[in-house]
Amino acid sequence: MKAQIIYDNIAQEGFRSGWGFSCLVDEKILFDTGEEPVSIFDNMQKLNVDIDKIKAVVISHDHWDHTGGLWELLEKRKGLTVYALPGFSQAFKEKVNLSRGKMIEAKPYQEVDENIAVTGQIEGEYKGADMPEQALVVKTEQGITVITGCSHPGIVNMIKNVKDRFPQSRISLVFGGFHLMDHDPGAVQTIVTAIKDMGVEKVGPTHCTGHEAEKVFEKEFVDNYITIEAGKVLDI
Repeated sequence: MKAQIIYDNIAQEGFRSGWGFSCLVDEKILFDTGEEPVSIFDNMQKLNVDIDKIKAVVISHDHWDHTGGLWELLEKRKGLTVYALPGFSQAFKEKVNLSRGKMIEAKPYQEVDENIAVTGQIEGEYKGADMPEQALVVKTEQGITVITGCSHPGIVNMIKNVKDRFPQSRISLVFGGFHLMDHDPGAVQTIVTAIKDMGVEKVGPTHCTGHEAEKVFEKEFVDNYITIEAGKVLDI
């Protein structure tokens, strides 16, 4: 199964970058939609993405840099299923309905396609306010891949949530935003150690993780560290 990185802070040559994150799993489940639509659709075109094959959109959390491309996508694909969370704003939910999207408030480990599920709502916080979030969980022959938007509940908590659900399964890869920009190196080191102790084999921190935090992950995971950038295609 492949994951195409549609949008990220950095990009491969010829692709657009911007603040936010988006990736497409198995050519049919879109996870997050970046901050704006122009780059999303330009990158999709360069990756030969057929938007008519997109079955559903999963939004990790209710922030502009993860929902920016959603509205134009719903204009192009009327009736597209959107997996949100009960804790999302009423304004978001109403806008999806007004855009003629099919709004689903995801339940814990609700399947969105074969071998692809959402964690459902995990409680988090951002600048003193509640910021619930969900991750995408993909089961393949290589193990479980966990894809995160910003990890406001804490990346360790989000991985633990998945590990508790599938205690006997390998977590082969975790990638996406880890939101460690404001953490000092010592705190990041503690987080990296906790993630390794949970048996996570490979990591791809990006977006809001922060450059300094990314360097700590790279130092610890070495060859099992994956650089994430728009235009990249991962075999998961």
